[in-house]
Amino acid sequence: MRFVPPGAKDAYYEVRVFESGEVETRPESLHDWFNALAWLSFPRTKARINALHAVEIPREGGRRGRRRDMLTLFDEGGAIVQCTDAQLVEMISNFEWKHLFWTNRERVRSSMRILVLGHAVLEKALEPWGGLTCKVVFAHGDAEAADVLSRCASPRELAPLPVFGYPGWLEQDEAFYEDTRYFRERRSAR
Repeated sequence: MRFVPPGAKDAYYEVRVFESGEVETRPESLHDWFNALAWLSFPRTKARINALHAVEIPREGGRRGRRRDMLTLFDEGGAIVQCTDAQLVEMISNFEWKHLFWTNRERVRSSMRILVLGHAVLEKALEPWGGLTCKVVFAHGDAEAADVLSRCASPRELAPLPVFGYPGWLEQDEAFYEDTRYFRERRSAR
């Protein structure tokens, strides 16, 4: 991959990147800077996202489908959750935010890492707020995350995670985790 100034506008961005290996990067754009950092930190996952976009675009007939929606959501707002504790992963899947982040905060600190890949999320984190949420895959690293994304076909397959709930990212007390604007219940539970 090479980072180049913006140029041609004759094809889809994702196709141009796939075919040329050139990632257009605006020099004064934090969004593009964080995208470049994501490419450097997660090269396999970013390359897989790009390749899957390039495969899907010709099939879609000019209208983005669910798979590309999922890929875009993850690319802009995704994270890789590394976790050795299956009960904590289950709490994420069940939207048990207070139980996860407050009651089990020491377990979370010792067993879970959140690796933010989404460059829009990284940009938004410059002005943190409690509602910042990522769509996540559970994987042990870059290569495994790329494989997991290859098997996903819809945004619904990515778990939401209010990342600023992670113990210590913001000033948090027990009441912080009761704010349903940020720590929402699962839709089917409402």
